[in-house]
Amino acid sequence: MVVLQNLGLQDYEFTWRDMLHFTQNRVTDTADQLWITEHPPVYTLGLNGKREHLLATGETPVINSDRGGQVTYHGPGQLVIYTLLDIKRLNLNVRSLVTLLEQAMILALAEYGISALAKAEAPGVYVKDKKIGSIGLRIKNNCCYHGLSINNQMDLQPFDHINTCGYKGLEVTQLADLGVNISTTELAISVTNAILTALQK
Repeated sequence: MVVLQNLGLQDYEFTWRDMLHFTQNRVTDTADQLWITEHPPVYTLGLNGKREHLLATGETPVINSDRGGQVTYHGPGQLVIYTLLDIKRLNLNVRSLVTLLEQAMILALAEYGISALAKAEAPGVYVKDKKIGSIGLRIKNNCCYHGLSINNQMDLQPFDHINTCGYKGLEVTQLADLGVNISTTELAISVTNAILTALQK
């Protein structure tokens, strides 16, 4: 069984600390959880994140996170799903989990007529070379936390002030710019359903 938690708009650092606490206190039979949320404007640097990829972040907070990956931006109108999973129990490894999450986003986007793909050399989901979905994970004691983000209907301008995911000149896109206008709640239903279906296989 996977427990769904719809958290609404939540402070990034507060949610991160909650994820860490949950993961550190898991026991063998703790149920897996998916946390659905959005964050106020914030830049986050992953464990390998280099500050040189922060170009002009202004007043927006920058948080050093313990997820994998480089630098990204979160803001209202971006769907974030945190995957609090016992990957050993699910017979997953990091690579297969990343693929599962990429495919879940691709399948959800296909429901709205958007053709997206994953790139082996640069994790995430892309539409015509523009990034629409990102993945950043951390594994502790065979359990993962952090998860994915997918741009729905948000201000994309803050991405111009970083080298998104550590790639200079990488452009981003979102559902709204691709002619799909849905609530982030509706998008969450599509993506979580795709994740749950994949986890049951």
